[in-house]
Amino acid sequence: MIEARRLHILRAVADHRTVTAAAAALYLTPSAVSQQLAALEQETGHRLVERSARGVRLTPAGDILLSHANAVLAQLERAESELAAYGSGEAGTVTVASFATGIGLVVAPALTALAGCAPGIRVRVQDAEGDASLRMVLDRQVDVAVAVEYRGAPRADDPRLTRVPLYAEPFDAVLPPGHRLAEADRVAVADLAGDPWIGPYPGNPCHDVVVLACEYAGFQPRLEHSSDDFRAVVALASAAAGVALVPRSALRDMDLTGVVVRPLDDVAPTRRVFAAVRRGAEDHPLFHPVLTALREAAAAQG
Repeated sequence: MIEARRLHILRAVADHRTVTAAAAALYLTPSAVSQQLAALEQETGHRLVERSARGVRLTPAGDILLSHANAVLAQLERAESELAAYGSGEAGTVTVASFATGIGLVVAPALTALAGCAPGIRVRVQDAEGDASLRMVLDRQVDVAVAVEYRGAPRADDPRLTRVPLYAEPFDAVLPPGHRLAEADRVAVADLAGDPWIGPYPGNPCHDVVVLACEYAGFQPRLEHSSDDFRAVVALASAAAGVALVPRSALRDMDLTGVVVRPLDDVAPTRRVFAAVRRGAEDHPLFHPVLTALREAAAAQG
């Protein structure tokens, strides 16, 4: 008999690519993860993982088992949801991980709405970048992620996750006040090819959006300054350190007196934001109201 707990460990190893990283995500020791993998291999009668200097990868037998593990774990989430509904499920704690702008734009308004319509649900919020929050959901560190589309993100049909679209927003150009294009009504990304750039660190989903926008315009941006804090990005632009592309919502309620903000003349890069839960958990009586409140908060933003 295959234990579901070991299937979860197998999936974590496949996601993180190393036993050490999987163990850290699951709050286990590496030796405990290795023991559980060995027990799973004994249960199935197949070698499931291969170790190398680069980490761990699944064997063909491991890939077969992983596909079934995703279905089994999703069904267990559904079972927990139905049991919670049977027991009323009107009170409990839901943990939401979101990037900072998402917290301000949709998570905080959702909390206000939930206080009125579902007072028994307590929401705990953690600040996490859009790529990190999805991993936190899969590792059961949080219940709901507010995340961003990025290069390498799980696809919309990923069997591990259920996604709820929230909103999409364009990036605007942020320029120093004395920039040669400061008087233009709109700015083309290609016209910024020769400028120094300010942007998020690699690994941040917005970094991918900026780099791809520049690649589509025919150049590689010369990123001279890096920060994941858009207030810092705007401050650097105001000091004439370079130009930047910033999501429009991140500029709300920010002091922009030292910079020039212009919409883009060509097809603007877009930040697409969604909420995600583990597949099968979308109808959980605690999670469903939170997802609904997030979706309604996003719709209210227009």
